[in-house]
Amino acid sequence: MWWIYAVLSAFFASLTAIFAKIGITGVNSNLATAIRSVIILLVAWGIVLARSEYKGIPTLSRHNLIYLVVSGLTTGLSWIFYFKALQMGKVTQVAPVDKLSIALTIILSVLFLGESLTLKTAIGALLIITGTIVLIFEQ
Repeated sequence: MWWIYAVLSAFFASLTAIFAKIGITGVNSNLATAIRSVIILLVAWGIVLARSEYKGIPTLSRHNLIYLVVSGLTTGLSWIFYFKALQMGKVTQVAPVDKLSIALTIILSVLFLGESLTLKTAIGALLIITGTIVLIFEQ
């Protein structure tokens, strides 16, 4: 069942790139990121409130909060750089290069989370890295 959500995430991420490229025409990329963030904030809190999931807030540990805050900061930085790259480059180049995050996540999950690295996963990561290099240096 997890893969259905992952495919939906990929689908909406692809739409995000298309709509963002259209939406940032003539707009400062940081302003565009801020507007997008407000919308995401409203949608996320709307879901939490509608499903009464806010009741879980008191159960959050300091550890949870620290890592969620750091995750939020890194997400924000990712979005700021992504929108700037979209403003300057083609979606067909920026979006795939952004997916280098997949290979980096594989490497970091092995280093920091102790997850195992299979041959198949390592080959996949190397292919992503190779494809990214090809796209970056495409003439």
